[in-house]
Amino acid sequence: MINGKRIAVVLPAYNAEKTLAATVAELPDLVDIRILVDDHSSDRTVEIAERLGLQFFVHDQNYGYGRNQQTCYREALAAGADVVIMVHPDYQYTPLLVTAMASMVAYDVYDVVLGSRIIGGQALHGGMPFYKYVANRFLTAFENLFLGIKLSEYHTGYRAFSRKVLLEVPLLENSDDFVFDNQVLAQCVNFGFRIGEVSCPTKYFEEASSINFRRSVTYGLGVVGTTLQFALQRAGLAHFRIFNPKGRKLEPGYASYYARGAAEPPG
Repeated sequence: MINGKRIAVVLPAYNAEKTLAATVAELPDLVDIRILVDDHSSDRTVEIAERLGLQFFVHDQNYGYGRNQQTCYREALAAGADVVIMVHPDYQYTPLLVTAMASMVAYDVYDVVLGSRIIGGQALHGGMPFYKYVANRFLTAFENLFLGIKLSEYHTGYRAFSRKVLLEVPLLENSDDFVFDNQVLAQCVNFGFRIGEVSCPTKYFEEASSINFRRSVTYGLGVVGTTLQFALQRAGLAHFRIFNPKGRKLEPGYASYYARGAAEPPG
């Protein structure tokens, strides 16, 4: 707990048996709620999560990274979290920054805090593939131009959110795939939430999850599409569901019907 706020860490997992224990070992004691959502892994991820004492939910099939996050946030809100930090269980991002990121939200400095791999200039040193680094810089510059803000990167998976953000942003209108991450940030800008960043070292190694070149291209095209949708919405030339304040939002009292470990939905 920080400043009277309950802190939750959510771990969207898929075949994370080799790195989960190391990730959880570095989570600070101030974390009140620790939730893992397994997207139908074929390894021992769930067994290890249970052994580590995590609250866990298991999808009945592989729904995708975006849907995994929806379950993560819904269950964290249902558990009473005031600040929710997403930490990838592949140990690519150090959990040691959870305290700093959660504090910035808990003390109402920012509504959203990102762990940036670019600040500090260590992304390539940490093993980020060169083509991903170049794409990251290009897409970030493109997004800064059209979104009207200045972030060092939009593509980190290390994020902290206030409860207010997760309840008010229409997250259920977003993709089930990796572009979900980018859509969330565009939504946060659209709805006027404050976004901050902290420098975060990154580690690329064999066990760390990383999408391949083909899926990276698909993600990049999705980022461009989301950015152009934002620009058209702002200009009043088109309207998109992901930016509709009346769009579908998370309901923390409504358990994830496709996740074992959660109660059955009402009715």
